Parts: sequence; C-alpha cells; structure tokens
Amino acid sequence: MSVFFLSAPPSISASLITSRSTTTVTSSSSVQILPLPHSQPPPSTLSGRLSSNSLLSNPQTTPISSSGCSLNCPHFESCSGCTHEDNLHRPVILEEATTFFKKLGVSDFTFDTCRLWGWRCRAKLAIRGSWSDPLIGLYQEGTHNVVDIPDCKAHHPSINAAVELLRKGIKILNIDPYDEDERTGYLRYVQMAVTTYNTSLPASERYRSGRVQVSIVWNSRSETSASFEKLNDLATFMWRNGGPNSKVHLIHSVWANFQTSTNNVIFGNRWRHLLGEREFWEHVGGIDVYLAPSSFGQANTRAFDSLLQKLHKYVPLGASVTDLYAGAGVIGLSLASARKCRKEVFICCSDCFEVSFISSTKIFNLNIFRSVRCVEINKESKLAFEKTIDRLPSSIDSSISWHLADTSVEPLSWLVGSEVVVVDPPRKGLDPSLISALQAIRSAERKAMALESPTFKAKDEKRPWILRAREDSIEIPSRTTQEESRSLPQTLIYISCGWESFKDNCMALLSSKAWHLSKAHGFNFFPGTQSIEILAVFKRGAGASVKKKKSGKKKKKKNKPSVSL
Repeated sequence: MSVFFLSAPPSISASLITSRSTTTVTSSSSVQILPLPHSQPPPSTLSGRLSSNSLLSNPQTTPISSSGCSLNCPHFESCSGCTHEDNLHRPVILEEATTFFKKLGVSDFTFDTCRLWGWRCRAKLAIRGSWSDPLIGLYQEGTHNVVDIPDCKAHHPSINAAVELLRKGIKILNIDPYDEDERTGYLRYVQMAVTTYNTSLPASERYRSGRVQVSIVWNSRSETSASFEKLNDLATFMWRNGGPNSKVHLIHSVWANFQTSTNNVIFGNRWRHLLGEREFWEHVGGIDVYLAPSSFGQANTRAFDSLLQKLHKYVPLGASVTDLYAGAGVIGLSLASARKCRKEVFICCSDCFEVSFISSTKIFNLNIFRSVRCVEINKESKLAFEKTIDRLPSSIDSSISWHLADTSVEPLSWLVGSEVVVVDPPRKGLDPSLISALQAIRSAERKAMALESPTFKAKDEKRPWILRAREDSIEIPSRTTQEESRSLPQTLIYISCGWESFKDNCMALLSSKAWHLSKAHGFNFFPGTQSIEILAVFKRGAGASVKKKKSGKKKKKKNKPSVSL
C-alpha cells in the first residue's frame, strides 16, 4: 500500500458496529423495513447519582413494533431536537421517499430502522443560566433560549451521565455560564462524543460502556487567560469523578476550545488537551477511525456502519474509486480495507521515477499507481486521515491518495481515472459544477484524454491558491501521466443527508439520460426527526425502459384427445 498526499485548489465543503437482524417486515407501501436490535427507551428520569446500575445499564433488545416505538421523552415539544414522538421506526418522510423511488423504477427500496433510543453518540450542547441553575441543552426553536435536556432519549446514556457530572461541577465550583447579552461568563458550549471502541470488553458490551470525550468551549482567548484556573478545576473535577479511578469509568478525555467570537460559530481555532487519552478511536466500516475533537463525525455511529456495509456490496472487486467530499477518507479507506480497490503496479523502465512516501512508521518505495482517491476541502481532516491509515491492516495492497481540493473546481478532473465515484455532500447537495460534469459525462470522453490530472500538475504552476494549498500537503512529482487511466466512472454512489437537495440532484442526473437509478436504500440516522439518510446507486446510461404488458386474452391450449388402448 502506498499513500500520497497531494493538493489542488481549495474552497468549501463538508461530511459506528452492530449485527443485523434477519427479520424483514414488508409494509403496505411496499418499502421493506429492516430493523436492527435496539434498546427499549431508557427511564423517563435519571438519578443524579452516577452508578453503573442507573446510567449505564445494559439495554434489553426487543422486536420492533409500532406500539413500542414511541419516544416518551419529557423534553418533547420544548426541545427543538425531535419533531415527532410516535412511530420512530417509520418517519413521516418515508412514505414520500418510497413513492419517489417507485416512480423512478426502484420498487425494492429498503429502509433500515437501526437503533431508536440512545443512538446519538455525538452532541453539541449550549450552556446558559447561572452557576446555581445551569441549563445544558439545545436552543428552543427560533430563539437563543436554552432548553435543559438532562433526560434526552436520543442521547447515548453516557452523554446524559457526562452532562449530569458537568452540571455538578459547575455548581460545586461556582462557574458562571456564558451570558450572550453581557458577553460575560465562561462556559459557552460543550461537545460530548462517545467512543464505543474498547477492545478490552466483549463486542456485545462495548456500545453500552461507551466513554465520553468532553470538549468544553471556554470564553477566553487561550490557556494564558486569568480564567484558565477555573477551567482546569472543572476538568480535574470531571476526571476525578468520571475517570479510570472513579466508580464508573465514564470520561475518555477532557479538551478545551477557546472562543470569544460573538457570532454563532461554536468552536474557535485554538484547542488544548487537558486530561485523559489524546487519541479518540471508533471502529466503523471494518476499520479503526481516528477523530479529533474538531473532526466531523457521524452522530449515529451504528447506523453509519450499517450504511457502509451496504455500500460495500455496490463497489465491484478491483474497482478504482474516487471519494468526493471525503472528510478524513473513512468511506474510501473502508472500501480499501474490504479489498474492493485495485492495486495497479507499473513495470517501468530503468529511468522511471520511484515514488516514496514517508509515514510515521514505515517507508514505502513502490512504482505504484493509486486506486483510491479521497478529495476533501478541509485541511484539518489530513491528520485524521494520516492516523487512520496507520491503523489499516498490513494486508491491504491498494494505493491510496488524499487531496486537499475543492470538488467544484475542475470537477471533471476528479472523475477521470475512476470506475466508481462516491459522493457524500453536505445537506445542500452537490456543487452545481459537479452536477454539470456528471450530466455531460458521455461527451467528456474526448476532453478527458487531453485533461491534465489534478494529481500531477505542471512544475511551473503559478496560481497562488494552488501553491498555498500545496504548502500544507505532500506533493509527488511524476513523469508517468501518460500511463494514467483516462476512464470515466460507470457507477455513482450518492450518500445524502438532505432529502430535498437529493431529489433535485437525482432528477437533474436522470434528465441528462447519462445516468439511471439502479438501487436505493434509506437509513434511520435520526429517529424522532423528519430526516432520513439515503444511499442511492446510479449507473451509466439511460437504463432499460419499462415495457408495458400487452393486454389481451391468452390463447387456451387445446387438450389432446386421449387414446385408449
């Protein structure tokens, strides 16, 4: 395996293990609902006492049913998080999605219900109120009034336990929450992220024993401010009462983020690790994934893993893959780990250059061509990518590259050389320039042959935005661009978190006759909301038209006369 870090023009972009139930339920609207084992809703109230019996109890698994799928949350309606409390396994939007796909010829649309309670493993919560009565929760719809949600049914139980511990620390240490009007106080927000990756426990116990990375957003410029002592006291309180030497090991680590801005941006640019483990790992899609506190991470890790397992089935063995809007490259690396991606080795002449990539642990010296490209605009994702590849199995022989680039700039260049392209855009959907490139893909074959690869730009590059991007990357010069494949993708796999934008993008792709919709699956990433995650598989070409059956009576077969002997 060789790994290249390269860059191109930057701009804007974004965007975990369980066993599957074998039960399949077919509803009246023809969608197949595929449930996973899920816990019953936790008790409506939480004890203020941190104990393994109350806050981290082992959830029981029950078969799915409409009558047993109510939220039963005391914060419903006052909190802006959930929009409906009944039929969590069947969001209202599911009926519309089923009809939409059926009209497009996908009659076997499936919907994976996943876990219905305690599914959220990542939560950003505002902190307001006073030190004697802190409010830790979400803003009320359309306001900046914080609703306290100590008994949230969506949160992993460890998050609720960590919030309770934080609340106690605020009260005991007299730490003032942030006041937006006066711009005083210290505690602005907190991010709670649960890791269920713990190899010291049996796999069946890891989820319920998840530990929390606590990231405190502090109203100061840095750790040199006068208030840092208060922050350090709060971190120490949480570690002493939730760390490895406490009755229940709840806290994975404590981080600080320093933010003084008056806008609605939650995190500032300055981070500091205070206590606990530095590295945060999760296991998803068959690989260990590193996430920094500033990294984007899926809130519903089990549902995301379920989606990745499904996605693997639609990538042909040995395919060359481009992962757009890749973040830390989890999707691309997951496919490489599943041995879905081709290793391409050139037998070169003696004067051919030799590619070298130096990692923290190994030096690779290979005459090799990449088979997985991950393209991401956020340079902060580079560290997560580097650490994740260091944990990949040594048996992986795919060539992998990560590019700091904006997919909206020269999008066709990212499609060239790939048999499969995977897109996981933010809620707004695909960039218009990428849609146009996909629509015109049939007429782009000739252009692709003359197009210069973004991986190997000319040495005399002068565009300042490209040069700046290269400063943060590792660039490999090449004299073998003529050897590079100029094929264009035959398969497009679209992962969508925005239903409205997906519908628009889908119809735009189909209207060009360059693509047809082959398969579609839904995932219940956010039970209790109107949102569903979509995995759609498009294939090149207009697809086979649906032939109408001819009406008419069938000819009856004439009965042969019986012969008696």
